Amino acid sequence: MAVAARPEGTAQVAPSAVGERSFDRLAQVIVALLTLVLVLFPVVPILYQSVNRRPLYDRVADLTGSNFARVFSSGEFWRTMGATVVFAALTTLLAVALGTVLAVLLTRTDLPGRGLFVNFVALPFYVSPLVLAFAWRVVFGPQGYFTILARTLPGHLSWNLFSLGGIVVVSAMYYAPYTYLYCTASLGLADPQVEDAGRIAGAGPLRTLWAVTLPLLRPALLYSALLTLVSSIELLSIPLVLGTPSNVQVLATYIFKLGLVGATPDYGAIAAISIVTILLVSALLWLQERLTALERRFVTVGGKATRARLLKLGPLRWVALALVAVYVLIGILLPLLGIVAQSATAILSPLINPWELRTSENYATVFHTPPYFHSITNSILVSVLGAAVGIAFIAFVALIVNRSDFPGRRALAYLALYPRAIPGLIVGVGFLYAFLLVPGLGGVRNTLFALGLAFIMRHLPLGFGAVSPSILRISPELDRAARVSGTTWLGTVRSILLPLLRPALLSGYILLFVTFLKEYSTALFLFAPGSEVIGTTMIQLSRQGETGAIAALATVQMGITVVVLFISRALLGVKLYGDEP
Repeated sequence: MAVAARPEGTAQVAPSAVGERSFDRLAQVIVALLTLVLVLFPVVPILYQSVNRRPLYDRVADLTGSNFARVFSSGEFWRTMGATVVFAALTTLLAVALGTVLAVLLTRTDLPGRGLFVNFVALPFYVSPLVLAFAWRVVFGPQGYFTILARTLPGHLSWNLFSLGGIVVVSAMYYAPYTYLYCTASLGLADPQVEDAGRIAGAGPLRTLWAVTLPLLRPALLYSALLTLVSSIELLSIPLVLGTPSNVQVLATYIFKLGLVGATPDYGAIAAISIVTILLVSALLWLQERLTALERRFVTVGGKATRARLLKLGPLRWVALALVAVYVLIGILLPLLGIVAQSATAILSPLINPWELRTSENYATVFHTPPYFHSITNSILVSVLGAAVGIAFIAFVALIVNRSDFPGRRALAYLALYPRAIPGLIVGVGFLYAFLLVPGLGGVRNTLFALGLAFIMRHLPLGFGAVSPSILRISPELDRAARVSGTTWLGTVRSILLPLLRPALLSGYILLFVTFLKEYSTALFLFAPGSEVIGTTMIQLSRQGETGAIAALATVQMGITVVVLFISRALLGVKLYGDEP
């Protein structure tokens, strides 16, 4: 019997390998469908509730556009929109200015003590904005330590932290590290010969910074500005803690008030405002992508890398040192040290020696009150397990997008990044509505499983962005060599890609752990007694005026973060945002 010759160069594939390859596609389809369900799970119910006059738990629907009409005809809504625009714009301007100045001074000048300041400037990146808000209230609030101290000094220096200006300052302090990190990374890639040319042409240090260095930062500034603008629109904690006493209301606190303050939540209005917010943020993210694509022409990385020469500031270096030192001391260290001191004293006041009022009662209250203690253990549990499940799932999503021939990989990439357009508070609202809408899921609503699922969906873009660059740095030749030898896609992932990605996966896990630990807004509509996390408990304690217990919980959260970061960096060698390359 004649046997057809196999064409030369065609690899023979074993029958088992064919079966495994068919399972490759099945696994890719399953991951893609899970991603689709995870992302749309909270979005679809919000959209449905926005056009439904009745709550979702009412099985009789009343579809109408009256929810939007009621919202758009409300004077309170438009006042809130105006305050949100002003707050977001001012926060963005101040944060970008601070972050840019810090990045340039600490990476491109001969500022004394640069290495020391670098360790502190990125610190707010790892601190919850809720903790930062309470920290500033302890130190600079109406009854804060330094506010009272300022009243005793000649001149009666005073300020009002509970105002739009105060909220903007604290929010800018939180977001400034984002611009700092983006600009630092951009300066690290820029060719220093461009700046050298400016100096050779006779430009002084300030002229070189203004005319050469800052224009090179345009892509980083544009990206960080739009990121800060989007993030400030969805920010809840700082406006809630510092704005509520003075009736300063933004979109996030407006949704919080409609859903969690008062006896009867207005589900229709909440959904309508959520849809408006999602559309607004989506438009800004689309604009961000378009503008950053246009700015890709700002590329100065040459074939021969050279180390940048530091710009000599001369006598101005001491002025710059004083400004940076004041920023770090007053804006970062004093508030965080103040809330730690508050946790260990009965009353923190400059009129009484704090050492005489030291106490462990605040910590005893936290650790001996079951709901407070459970919030700590729940936060750790959700962070440990949720981050592990999240990074494993995100890794497969990123591998399908970047290292497979899956037909829908571009759509999958867009889907993985889309949760950027959904604020955390609205993610919680969406999951609540989904659990009310889907039969049989009501019992899952107030569990740690629901919180972990919502956290993973909320921060899917963060993990995807942390893992994808490392995948792209692995040569595709390794994949091709494995496939030529008959290895399946799953086999290639298991035996080649995942081992090479271990550092990136560990880094992504630590990043998700820290992010989940400080997450609070997504949980506000989902938690119940027994499923509290640290952030939700602090907000509840704030309503009761328990400043000591709040400070103790905040200190515990910061302590856990410090321990995890120390172990990951010193013992495991993990690099996160803010680490020097």
